[in-house]
Amino acid sequence: MIKNVIFDVGKVLVEYDPDSYMERLGFDSKTRQAVNQAMFQNPLWEESDRGKLSTEELLEKFIFNNKEYKEEITKAYQTVGDTIKLFPYSVAWIKELKQRGYRVYILSNYAEITYEQTKEEMEFLPYVDGAVFSFQCKWIKPEREIYEELCRKYSIEPRESVFLDDRLENIEQARNLGFFGIQFESYEQGVKELERILNQK
Repeated sequence: MIKNVIFDVGKVLVEYDPDSYMERLGFDSKTRQAVNQAMFQNPLWEESDRGKLSTEELLEKFIFNNKEYKEEITKAYQTVGDTIKLFPYSVAWIKELKQRGYRVYILSNYAEITYEQTKEEMEFLPYVDGAVFSFQCKWIKPEREIYEELCRKYSIEPRESVFLDDRLENIEQARNLGFFGIQFESYEQGVKELERILNQK
C-alpha cells in the first residue's frame, strides 16, 4: 500500500530555466553560451548542490572558468533564484494528495543560495510533511545516501513510496532502493502515472 508521495523540485514543482533568465538579464547569445559553459552547464554546478563549498567559493570557481565574463557570471549567480518560478499546479496537487491521506515529501538537489532566494516562491513547502535538500545533508541524487537520509529522517519505507523526478538516473536509483519511480515529463503525464500506481497499490 502506497503511503508516501515524494517530489523532486526543479522541473517538477517549479520551472527552472536559466536561458530565459539570462535573456531577461539582457545577455546576448554569446554571453549566455559563455555563462552556461562557466556555470549552469559546468560539472561544478551539480557539485554546488552538495553544499560543501560556500557561495563565495563557488562564485570564485565559476569566474575562474571564464574570467572574461566575470561581471556577467557574478550578476547571474547573485540573483540565481530568478531562474525558478512556481508551476501553477504544484500547491493544489500537493494539497489534494494530503487531503486523500498521503504523506508528501520533498527530495531535491538544491544549492543553498538558490534555496535562500526561492523558499518563498516554493509555496508548497508549508503543506509537505518533510523535505531533504541536498545542500543540507551534503549528498546529491543519485547517490544512495540522500535517499537513505530521507527514509531515516521521516521513517519512510521505500516500498510504500512513489518518487517523481525529471531525471532518469535519479528514478533508476530510487527503484534500485525499492521505491516506485516515475520519470516526470509533464503534469498531465505525472498525474496519470501516479494515479495508476496509487490505484494498483
